[in-house]
Amino acid sequence: MSSAPSHVLPQNQPEGMSQLVEVESDNPGIPAASADPSLRGPWLCSQLEAGNILFFARTPFAIPQNDREFLLGRTQTSSALHKNVAYRPAEDRLTGLAKSEEVEAERLRFILKNYSEHATQFLRELLPPYAGKWKLDFASFRPLEERGRPARLHARNDLPHFDSFPTRPTNGDRILRFFTNLNPSQNRVWNTSQTFEAIGPHFAKSIGLPRAHSTNSFARGMRGLAGALHLPGANRSLYDSFMHRCHNAMKEDASFRETCPKKRWEFPPGSSWIVLTDCVSHAVLEGQYALEQTFLISRRAMVEPERSPIAILERLAGYPLSN
Repeated sequence: MSSAPSHVLPQNQPEGMSQLVEVESDNPGIPAASADPSLRGPWLCSQLEAGNILFFARTPFAIPQNDREFLLGRTQTSSALHKNVAYRPAEDRLTGLAKSEEVEAERLRFILKNYSEHATQFLRELLPPYAGKWKLDFASFRPLEERGRPARLHARNDLPHFDSFPTRPTNGDRILRFFTNLNPSQNRVWNTSQTFEAIGPHFAKSIGLPRAHSTNSFARGMRGLAGALHLPGANRSLYDSFMHRCHNAMKEDASFRETCPKKRWEFPPGSSWIVLTDCVSHAVLEGQYALEQTFLISRRAMVEPERSPIAILERLAGYPLSN
């Protein structure tokens, strides 16, 4: 990687910059599994919750070579609606395919299902505090080159942002993502800036925290009715509303984009990495052909819950932001 792994923040770097933790190495900072296996998982979780990146020089489970070749042989037309092919484990189906690609859909579904199952099993063993306390979200295949990819402002990956899913609210649960660079010759390049713990309060002040829900019976009844009717946004918590506004504000703010401190990471071919992307401000600058699996981790599973974005915002607000 062009940005050498570092476990000590240089004196001249601002507070809250993400660091790289090489997991499969002789890193003396990681508790030895042989000494006390019970320490390793919580320590790795604490690193994620601090906004650091868990890095594996080689993907920690096998992806068959014929599956790799199939994926690398695919391209996808750029569209405003779909930038990725998504696999929904709960429904065992794909979304994001053009009609002309339906002939290959079954093979692609099988590959993404296999990746999803292997990533889930690996994280279950690597991060025991989170195991069984998550909702398995989408897996995705990202066949497009990120550099220069046309997209509307709020959909651009190359601008710094915290992740927020407008159609899949988390209600304060955490967004954990496992990535793999499938490209055999090209690095996948990210920039990261300061963590939510460092700059979340700034955005809370600049865009404003949402007002507390009214507690009168009429207001509660209207919210219940909207939820029963499945109206858009009915189940979105105050937390989700803020995080979506923050995601957009970060991309809209040209001054922030230009002046925020940045650290460049180059993830080599065949590597994987794990990030809590709701607390790591990140931008994807370059790279083509990646796989990814998302997990929504219960906020109650955190080993340092006070560092969660919702905990930070609720301390600032003085009232609950979850439903």
